[in-house]
Amino acid sequence: MIEFNRRFVPKQMKLLIFDLDGTLIDSRQDLVNSVNSTLQHFGRPGLAAKVITAYVGDGPSMLVRRTFDGSTNLRLLREACEFFLAHYRIHQLDNTRAFPGVDEMLVAAKSGLNGIKRHLTVLSNKPVDLVRSILDGLDLGKHFDSVYGGNSFRTQKPDPLGTKSILKAAGVPPQCGLIIGDSRNDVYAGRNAGVWTCGVTYGFAPLTLRRARPDLLVQSTPELLSVLA
Repeated sequence: MIEFNRRFVPKQMKLLIFDLDGTLIDSRQDLVNSVNSTLQHFGRPGLAAKVITAYVGDGPSMLVRRTFDGSTNLRLLREACEFFLAHYRIHQLDNTRAFPGVDEMLVAAKSGLNGIKRHLTVLSNKPVDLVRSILDGLDLGKHFDSVYGGNSFRTQKPDPLGTKSILKAAGVPPQCGLIIGDSRNDVYAGRNAGVWTCGVTYGFAPLTLRRARPDLLVQSTPELLSVLA
C-alpha cells in the first residue's frame, strides 16, 4: 500500500531523479561477491551478505572502509578500494538485474500524464562510468536524459548539490522535481534541495528510509508505476 506523508500531485512532476542500487536494480550479490573477494585478497575474513548490503549507499570508498572495520590505514584502504573497483567492473553484471517491472515503470514515468514528457535522470553514489555501463548492460540507459554518479559533483548524496545541479540543468523548479530512492541519503538529498521525495521499501535500507520520512513510500515497482503514471 502506498503511504503518503504529504499531499502529492503527480501531474506537477516534470523531473524524476532515480537512485540506482536498491531502486532500479538488485545488485546485492555482485557487490557482496566483490567485497568478499577484496577481503580475501587482503587476508581478512568474509562478511555475511546482509552486513555488506547494510554498508552500501555511500560510494565505494566508504563501503570498503566499513567492511575493513573502520580501518584508518589510508594506504590499505586505497589499495583495497582499487582492488574492489577492478573486481566489480569485471563482475558488475554477473547476477545484477533490474527489479521486476522497472522497464515498464520507466516507460510510463517518461510519458507522464496527458502526454507531457518528463526529464528522467539517475543520481547514484557509484562512479558515473559504472552507473552508465550497468544501465547500458541492462538496456535501461535508453530511458534517461542524463546520468550522474558519486564523482559527477564535488559532493555526493546526502548532500543536495547533485540534486540542485540537476534541477538547474533541466530548467525545472524544485517543486516540480521528485527524487526516488531506497535510503535516507536519497530523502535528504531531495528534501534539502526542495524537491519531493519518494522512498521504495523493497531496496537495501528500508528501516533508515522510514525514519527519514519521505513524502511518500511505495512497496513495489507496480505501486511506483501507479504513482507516476
